[in-house]
Amino acid sequence: MNFSRREAVLGAASLAALLPACAKSTGTVASIQAGAKPLEIAGALPVVELAPIHLAVHNKYPGTVVKMGGVASLVAENPVDVAGNAETQVLRNYPKRRDIRIVMTLVEGNYSIVARRASGISSLADLKGKKIGTFMASSAQYFISKMLKHAGLTDADAHIMNIPSLQDMPGALRRGELDAVGIWEPFSENALHELGADAIEFSGKGIYREHYNVNTTAGALADPVKRAQIVHFLRDLIDATADMKRDPTMAQKLVAKSGGFTMEELARCWDRHTWLAGYADDMLDVLTEEEAWLAPIEKRPALTRAELAPIIDRSAYLEALALKR
Repeated sequence: MNFSRREAVLGAASLAALLPACAKSTGTVASIQAGAKPLEIAGALPVVELAPIHLAVHNKYPGTVVKMGGVASLVAENPVDVAGNAETQVLRNYPKRRDIRIVMTLVEGNYSIVARRASGISSLADLKGKKIGTFMASSAQYFISKMLKHAGLTDADAHIMNIPSLQDMPGALRRGELDAVGIWEPFSENALHELGADAIEFSGKGIYREHYNVNTTAGALADPVKRAQIVHFLRDLIDATADMKRDPTMAQKLVAKSGGFTMEELARCWDRHTWLAGYADDMLDVLTEEEAWLAPIEKRPALTRAELAPIIDRSAYLEALALKR
């Protein structure tokens, strides 16, 4: 069950317990904005998952520009306050900065492997020995690993290759430079469109779903003014997500402009995303399993479940839910 739906059925006593903390930390919008530095927000601009952030900024934060970046931007020399990114990048940065926190699951991405039938591929098992293009050290590489495992294969059974140009992935597949691709949207859907009848698609449904999260730091959450800003921003993301579900047009226009996509590309892949603005119940399970895969790649000891648990901080999200608009 989705965490936001579960919260909706909490008893009145539980909600009442949350409200004093919420009122203390969030205050009013006017008091938050008075003299406070605006939130700095980052995310990888050429990803569809950033749509609710773009829409919330467009609706409520005129003059704010979403910076190119991600979780690493939270701990950079000139850090941002909030960053969107898939869970893999949290795991890559957390061992060095244990103050990183996941405060909301914004969207779940439903990935697919798209392959060439002409390469002799008609099942996942046929990926053995084949060249699979992706973006290395990312959620997409982990997705491929999960798909290979589902077929009884290991990562070493295929040639998983880094492709510097995501835009050229469909072309590389069509030209036979790759046998398959495993990547986020719209590039996966573009590959399917490019290959036409020669394409075969293997959905990751039930095997892997990307958790594209809103992330911040424990330090930001401990600062009363910054925390209040973050809570209100999460509320704005909840509202923007609801707006997108009613009519995605404006969000798609903003993503098209930010990522250099066409409206046609976005329309084709839009429904491959589950627009959540909630909190995934299985987040710690996901992090623990993925960490076991990632740590050997990064040549470091894997963090334990107990060591990963502090990443998850639902408190600001619960405060955002309690805000009245």
